[in-house]
Amino acid sequence: MKLANVDGRAVLVTADNAGLDVERASNGKFGPDLASVYANWDSFRSWAEQAPSGAEVSFTRSQLGSPSPAPGQIVAIGLNYRAHADESGFAAPDRLPPVFTKFVSALTGPDATVVIPPGGNVDWEVELVVVIGRTARRIGEDEAWDHVAGLTIGQDISERVSQLAGPAPQFSLGKSFPNFAPVGPWLVTPDEVPDRDDLRLGCAVDGETVQDGRTRDLIFPVARLVAELSHTITLSPGDLVFTGTPAGVGMGRDPKRFLRPGNELTSWIDGIGEMRQAFEGEREE
Repeated sequence: MKLANVDGRAVLVTADNAGLDVERASNGKFGPDLASVYANWDSFRSWAEQAPSGAEVSFTRSQLGSPSPAPGQIVAIGLNYRAHADESGFAAPDRLPPVFTKFVSALTGPDATVVIPPGGNVDWEVELVVVIGRTARRIGEDEAWDHVAGLTIGQDISERVSQLAGPAPQFSLGKSFPNFAPVGPWLVTPDEVPDRDDLRLGCAVDGETVQDGRTRDLIFPVARLVAELSHTITLSPGDLVFTGTPAGVGMGRDPKRFLRPGNELTSWIDGIGEMRQAFEGEREE
């Protein structure tokens, strides 16, 4: 099952650029917004498996928003691939990887324009993103996938100057400028992807591939990560978990490379789809 946010309304994707408007197809039982769908995820899944026809809509990519547009939390994970930890100059984590947040004001849909802050070094980080479907509090690893509504693509866009400014790093601020958290193009349930624990993901700048990895290389796979997080924080329906990025970020290169006005960033995950971001400089008023 694919679930999209089309102009703020929940839509079951049935074909390219087409689907069922959830509120109309369910006679008002679910929707119209995505948050109410996640709040009743189990009932919604049961209904969606036998959803009737008769509420078809067509849409374009420009209408797509984040598949979870109002998460209570955006939890982000660092150093969760060994090769990325190596290129960043850190030891791979042996317990829980670094955890930070991207503020909700940074959230946007899959095809957004991103303004580069003046003097900033803006970097790319493609990631598998988990959308929570059931409240998770102190759950076991064997239960974790049952609390996942689905998977989507995210870019943990990062401004490295403010992120690493002392006396202590400001990860959450450096990663939360407007549109620094594009997510999409839609949610895909785990049963619909080729292998929920081994998905190829990557991104390209102006057509040149800069990241190409597989989620089987996650140090903390999705199930372990969700379970570990739930022992400290309560994960709620609609929350987003950015699971970490593979090697190939701009800061890890020699020489370092960052995004510039005019660049286009394309990100993809097999079985889910792709996103596109355009970058521009700040305009003078």
